Amino acid sequence: MNHFPELWGRPRDDVYGPYNSSYLKSTGPKTHTQSPAVTGTSVVAVKFNGGVAIAADNLASYGSLSRFTDVKRLRVFGESAVVGFSGDVSDMQYIDRLLESIDIRENYSTHGNLLNAKNLHTYLSKVFYKRRSDFNPLWNHILVAGFDGDKKPFLSSADLLGTTYSGPHLATGFGAHLAVPILRRLFPEEKPIEEITKEDAVSALRECLKVLWYRDARSLDKYSIAIITEDGVELNEDQKLEEQSWAFAESIKGYGAQVV
Repeated sequence: MNHFPELWGRPRDDVYGPYNSSYLKSTGPKTHTQSPAVTGTSVVAVKFNGGVAIAADNLASYGSLSRFTDVKRLRVFGESAVVGFSGDVSDMQYIDRLLESIDIRENYSTHGNLLNAKNLHTYLSKVFYKRRSDFNPLWNHILVAGFDGDKKPFLSSADLLGTTYSGPHLATGFGAHLAVPILRRLFPEEKPIEEITKEDAVSALRECLKVLWYRDARSLDKYSIAIITEDGVELNEDQKLEEQSWAFAESIKGYGAQVV
């Protein structure tokens, strides 16, 4: 060791070579995302007799700018689970890569047991909570839809704090204020899930997305919808709500060519 006071604890340069301090150089202090930049809005889901339906539009907004109109925010995991993302798109892509690596590892495992929707939700909630505890949260709110270990329809939520809750119908983003009241009106608590058909669930989701398209400035009329049943996952992307959605505005006085 070098025993000069100013160099105590340092190896001798003439024996070990000059000390390389390049690793100490950095571009600045370590920083974490304080607010998301490119975001997706609501995800809406509802249970029905024999499965779960989940839908989300295809818009990713850069602040208030509708920047990307072809962003798929529903991710299929395995054969019986779908994850719907709202919030930061870059964090969504990180979680998507994480899920892909888990899916590969599960398919190459020897025990033959694959993660169901309930297992997946538990795992993701722990990921969210761990990142939140590190003061580096994933800026997402997700819905996990599919089946649990008993082959019963499963629908649950997890947010950037790791908070989780379940219900017969859930929504994230602005949908928590606009879509959930619609679903509660269509499917009240006293109505058992066995009386809700797949057609009823899909129709309700379309109605919710239509209201969000009209009322949520960060929404789009192009969407993706996934229907999870015991037969597997049916994913339909690039669906359209209706043609010329805002055409009725032309007949309103004070708008367009109409004169007050």
